[in-house]
Amino acid sequence: MNKTAGANLRTVLYEGPGSGPLPAEARFQALATLLQNGFEVTRPAPGGDVSKPDGSAVLLLGRFNGARPAESQGVYVREIDGLPPEQVLAAAREVREKAGARKLEAWKPWFPVIDYDRCTNCMQCLTFCLFEVYGVDKNDKIQVQNQSNCKTDCPACSRVCPEVAILFPKYKAGPINGDVVRQEDVKREAMKVDISALLGGDLYASLRSRQADARKRFSTERDESRALLERKRCLKELGKQLDIPDEVLMSLPTVEDIQERAERAKAKLAQRQARSQTVQDRKPPPSEQEWGI
Repeated sequence: MNKTAGANLRTVLYEGPGSGPLPAEARFQALATLLQNGFEVTRPAPGGDVSKPDGSAVLLLGRFNGARPAESQGVYVREIDGLPPEQVLAAAREVREKAGARKLEAWKPWFPVIDYDRCTNCMQCLTFCLFEVYGVDKNDKIQVQNQSNCKTDCPACSRVCPEVAILFPKYKAGPINGDVVRQEDVKREAMKVDISALLGGDLYASLRSRQADARKRFSTERDESRALLERKRCLKELGKQLDIPDEVLMSLPTVEDIQERAERAKAKLAQRQARSQTVQDRKPPPSEQEWGI
């Protein structure tokens, strides 16, 4: 049987009503172990929405303190209070086998996850990422919209997040991999993420400036070998500062592609601003009561 056949097992780390919160370290270890072994895990935040049922089997993992909810058709419940991560993984595998869900052991997920409890919607990730992984919803809230565009082993966008709000579950070290974020982590990351210092302000403007400088050098020197060495030097420095693999750097879009995307981004911004102004224009004028008359 093909390991990708069948439906996924929806694994939920449940800490809502009827379940106590897990210790931070235990939560992190459970999430990391499940993700590293191919399980798709969600953790509903207080007041957040849960995706609608899709017919897949569901596994609830929680700290139920002896009052574990009853199981129903397609819904499995496991108590994990005090269990080491290996036993949590064993319980998930046992349920996956029982439910007949597909196995994704060899799957290596690499995509950013936004921690909205920390995110300030500053849009630095949207400005920085050259692979159009990020976008905004109708309320201009940052989202991961094209996760398949993300380059494996590249954590660069998390490096430019001033609040350490972008996580990569497969990253080699915390807090980027979802570990507990401490104040010293924020300070340390902040030293690396000043885009103004790193790229001279706006990313697209910096790249356009570099292109103009390169053309100027070519017109006077016509030395392509020197230009190639300079490009390699710049890419090496960028990779060192942001921990970007060489293969990702070599797959960067051309300057022309970047300029085209910049123009599209400007057009989208203009459309959003026009839509916002249209909504304002359609509002009825303030009443005398609203004016305080």
